[in-house]
Amino acid sequence: MAFTHRDGISLYWRLDGAEDRPPLVLLNSIGTDMALWDAVVPLLLPAFRLLRIDTRGHGASDAPAGDYDLATLASDVAAIMEDADIAQAAIAGVSLGGMIAMQLALDHPARVGALALICTSAAMDRDSWTARIETVRRAGTGAIADAALGRFLSPSFQRYHPEIADGLKRGIVAQSDAGYAGAGAAIRDMALLDRLGTVAVPTLVISGNADVSTPFAGHGEVLARRILGARHRSLDCAHLPPIEAPAALAAVLISFLDDRSDVADANDTLFEEGLVNRRRVLGDEWVDRALDNRTSFNADFQAMITRIAWAEIWGRPGLDDRTRRLLVVAITASLGRWEEFALHVRAGLERNGFTRDELKEVLMQTAIYAGVPAANHAFVEAGAIIAEIDAAADASG
Repeated sequence: MAFTHRDGISLYWRLDGAEDRPPLVLLNSIGTDMALWDAVVPLLLPAFRLLRIDTRGHGASDAPAGDYDLATLASDVAAIMEDADIAQAAIAGVSLGGMIAMQLALDHPARVGALALICTSAAMDRDSWTARIETVRRAGTGAIADAALGRFLSPSFQRYHPEIADGLKRGIVAQSDAGYAGAGAAIRDMALLDRLGTVAVPTLVISGNADVSTPFAGHGEVLARRILGARHRSLDCAHLPPIEAPAALAAVLISFLDDRSDVADANDTLFEEGLVNRRRVLGDEWVDRALDNRTSFNADFQAMITRIAWAEIWGRPGLDDRTRRLLVVAITASLGRWEEFALHVRAGLERNGFTRDELKEVLMQTAIYAGVPAANHAFVEAGAIIAEIDAAADASG
C-alpha cells in the first residue's frame, strides 16, 4: 500500500499498469473512494498507466476534521504525483474529482496534460450544500445516504442492479462523517467559474443524460463553453458513469486521451476501442488467436468488424454486456449461426457473462418465438459446451 504524507495526514494511492504507458490519474466523487473505478480499470490498462487516489476524507486516506478546500485537495494530488514519480498526466475526475482536476490545472498547470471532466461543475448551489454538511455533522452520512444514492444512480440501474446500489449505499454510510462534510465544504466554497477561461489543456466534458446532480444544462454546458476548445460527450447514465456505463466511459476516454501514433486517425482509434471491448467479452486468448490468423485476404474484414461490431455496437452505453451477450445468443440460435452461437455461449459461461439458468431461459424463450427445432439444436450445442467446461474443471480441480 502506498501513502503520501502531507499536512500531518496520510493519503492513500495505487499505481497500476505498464511503465511505458501514458499516465492517467483517476479521481473519485464525494462519498466514494478509488473503488469507484474498479469496472473501468481493466478496460483502461491496455492504454494507460493508472494512478488512483483516495481523496482526503475518503477510503483509506485520513479524514481530518474541519472544512477542506479545492486548493488543498489539488495540492494533495500534486504531492501524490510527485511521490509516484509522475511529472505530468491526464486527469479524469468524477464530480468532486472533476472539480479537483480543474483546480489542479489552474494551480499546478505543469502537472496536467489533459482533462476529462465527468459529471461535474464549476459552481453548485451553496445553500443546499450548507444544509447537507450540517446534516452530516449532526446526524452522520447515514442521514443523507438514500438521497445521495438517488442522485448517484438512475432508477432503472438501481432496479436491475440492487447488489451494486446496496453496496454503494453501504459505502456512503460507512464513510467518515468528518471526511464527507469536509469535502462538501470544498464543493460549497469552490471558486472555479471565473477562472475557467485560463484552463489551457485539451479538455473533454462528459455528462450523463440521466444525471440530476450536474446535468449538462447549467453545469457541463458551462464548462464546455468557457474552457477554450473543450469538447463534449454524453453517456446514457446518471451521476456515476464508472459504475453505470464503464465500457462507454472507457471508450470515450481512450478515444480522447490516447494519442499514440498507431491510433492517431479515426479508424485506428475505433479499432483500438473495439479491441478493448472484444477482449473484455471474448477473452484475450480468443482475440489473440483471431488476430494471429489474419491474412492479407481477411485482414480488412477483421478490422471492419472490430471497428463496427465491437467499438460502435458493443461500446454503446444503452445496454450492459450481460444483456448484449444474451441477445447475441438468442439471435444466433434463431438464425442457426451455430459457430457464433457456440463462441458466445462459451465466452458467456466461462467469463461469468451470464449463468446457466439465464442461458436456459433464453433458449426456452427462443423455442416460442423462433421455433422448437432451433431451440432444440441450441440446447444440444450449449449442453456440449457445458460438458466440456465441467470436464475441464474436474481435471484441474
